[in-house]
Amino acid sequence: MSTTEFPQYDPKTAAGLEGPADAAGGIAKFLQIEHVEVGPGLLHARVPVRDELLTPFRNLHGGVLAALCDHVLGTVLYPVIPRGAWAATTEFKINYLAAVTAGVLDARATIISLTKRTAVVRIEVENEGRLACAAQGTVLVVQPKPS
Repeated sequence: MSTTEFPQYDPKTAAGLEGPADAAGGIAKFLQIEHVEVGPGLLHARVPVRDELLTPFRNLHGGVLAALCDHVLGTVLYPVIPRGAWAATTEFKINYLAAVTAGVLDARATIISLTKRTAVVRIEVENEGRLACAAQGTVLVVQPKPS
């Protein structure tokens, strides 16, 4: 994607999102999500696979992948929606494709449709070069209240 496809793209907002996503705490901090690249209509995030994220059977819990997908699903929008607007996931579907036991999760979110009120985002999460899951979701874009 390019800035011509997202003329409202704000590089300052994008730059502010890069790095660890733990400023607000919560799930992003617990998962240790790091935003590696933020651009017009795209977000690349990483999560290290750690023991506390594994099931008793030593596989990554599917909820970790779902939480990562939900996080990038909304976050990818902030550089391309008006300042003061916010994004709320309304639904997403996830397909788990391969078990994860170690390494790093690489999530890439891409905006495939954006209107004033909604967006559709696709996400692929790889683990050590193998596709671990694919997801797609819809996000409600709540416009800022006039001052």
